[in-house]
Amino acid sequence: MSNESTVVLEEVKSHSKVKDFLALAKLRLTSLVVFSAVLGYFMAATTVNFLSLAYLIIGGFLVTGSSNAFNQVIVREADKKMNRTSDRPLPAGRMGVSEASIMASIWGVLGIALLWFGLNPLSGILAALSLFIYVFLYTPLKKVGPIAVFVGAFPGAIPPMLGYVAETGSFGLIPGLLFATQFIWQFPHFWSIAWKLHDDYAKAGYQLLPTRKRDKTSAMQIVIYALFLIPISLAPFWFGIGGWVGFSIVLFAGVISAILAARLFLKRDMKSATVLMFSTFIYLPVVQLAYLMSF
Repeated sequence: MSNESTVVLEEVKSHSKVKDFLALAKLRLTSLVVFSAVLGYFMAATTVNFLSLAYLIIGGFLVTGSSNAFNQVIVREADKKMNRTSDRPLPAGRMGVSEASIMASIWGVLGIALLWFGLNPLSGILAALSLFIYVFLYTPLKKVGPIAVFVGAFPGAIPPMLGYVAETGSFGLIPGLLFATQFIWQFPHFWSIAWKLHDDYAKAGYQLLPTRKRDKTSAMQIVIYALFLIPISLAPFWFGIGGWVGFSIVLFAGVISAILAARLFLKRDMKSATVLMFSTFIYLPVVQLAYLMSF
């Protein structure tokens, strides 16, 4: 083999390894989590400290990537059984357990350290708590049943609160409300995904819908949480934060989500679940941007 061929082959391998590390960290999911934290930071900031913002973004990426990596290490055998996850680095055999575990550990330690020492101890504590719950409670509970969704909603709701606390260094009403909104949002969001992927999840032994089935009761639970999300997401405005523009945007987004959840209840088909799923991806940044407009 010529030197040029060897160089090209090494470049291809290097590129593939980078792609696998990004897949291990779940780049798209991690980006959404960090975006939510950054919006929380901007809600609290009167002036932007770009160094603090960099600590938040980099630390947030590292901790979230670590959580996702540890998750994939733990569920690697289950991932082999599902079409959606069988090509991930671990189940596909492109990465070993030791390599993934070492990277996850490094990312986690560095991320928590950046948030703790670069911002404030409370940010580091929240990040460590989120990682612990996601990896050691939520991940194993996925095999148990729907309780995993409830437990997983806690670390899933921390990012905007962490972003706010990264700037203020303390808890308060506003970060609590941000947490509450994102906590309730996760039920219609995750259950719409679980509805769509129910058959694939079942191959790995995951039954995450409220009744473990695609039935009317599960659909009704999704509607209830979508309706409950409306007053929860409007709570900041009840406390005098923001004006009518933000209020109207959040109310409109909530009503649309509730209507789409009701459509799933009436039709109980894949199309309705898919539409609801994508609407929840849009809902959260729209609501958080509306909050940001109001601060």
